[in-house]
Amino acid sequence: MTETVPAPRTLLVTRILVSAHLVAIIGQPIFAGGYLGGDYDMLWLHRWGADTVSFLSVAQVVAALVLWLSRGPRWVFVASVLILLGETAQYFAGVAGAPDLHIPLGVALVTGMALTTIGIWRVAP
Repeated sequence: MTETVPAPRTLLVTRILVSAHLVAIIGQPIFAGGYLGGDYDMLWLHRWGADTVSFLSVAQVVAALVLWLSRGPRWVFVASVLILLGETAQYFAGVAGAPDLHIPLGVALVTGMALTTIGIWRVAP
C-alpha cells in the first residue's frame, strides 16, 4: 500500500493529540480503580477524565480529517471516528451505571487508542 507524504505540521499536531488522548484514557481505569477501592473522591476525577477524553476524541477526529485531506493516511480518520463512537457509548454506559458494558468497552478503547498511537508514530513524515 503506497501512501503519500502528509504535511509535517499536520502530522505533528495529530501525533500530539493522539498521544495526549492515550494518556488521558489510560488515566480513566486508574481513577475508577481508586473509586472502587474506597476513595470516593476519585469518582469526581473519573468524571472529569471522561470529559477530557471526550474533548480530546473530538479534537483527534478533526486533526485526523485535516491530516487525511493533506495527503495523509485515511486509516487515522477512520480509527478516530470509531474511537469517538465507542467513547460516546462508553460515556453513556457510565452515566447509566452499566458496568457490564462500561468496563469491557473501556478495555477495548484503551487498546484501540494504544494501537492508534503506535500507528500514527509509524507514519513517515
